[in-house]
Amino acid sequence: QVQLVEFGGGLVQAGGSLRLSCVASGIIFSDNAMGWYRQASGKQRELVAGMDGFGNSKYGDYVNGRFTISGDNGKNTIYLQMNSLKPEDTAVYYCAAGATLGILLSRPDRCSWGQGTQVTVSS
Repeated sequence: QVQLVEFGGGLVQAGGSLRLSCVASGIIFSDNAMGWYRQASGKQRELVAGMDGFGNSKYGDYVNGRFTISGDNGKNTIYLQMNSLKPEDTAVYYCAAGATLGILLSRPDRCSWGQGTQVTVSS
């Protein structure tokens, strides 16, 4: 059974940084794709970033170089380094895993999900 556990959310001032972590069990990160989605209150869930074990990655259009996704195969963990945070980045951030990057990006129904971690950016 796949389990994804997120760490690192919290409250930060605009312009600040946060690093999210997602530890996976039941899958091998290097054989799959993992990434981050977010959902703000009253809005639809949207992609933040995703990557696969080959190093391919995809970011949401609004990221504009502010966020970086990375992975540690040995720890079966992915990270999301978020810099230059804005109040509009406030959301619950979810870790997700899929068999391929394509599935991660287009078939959320076929992905596994973490419980989410709250990120709040104050102005």
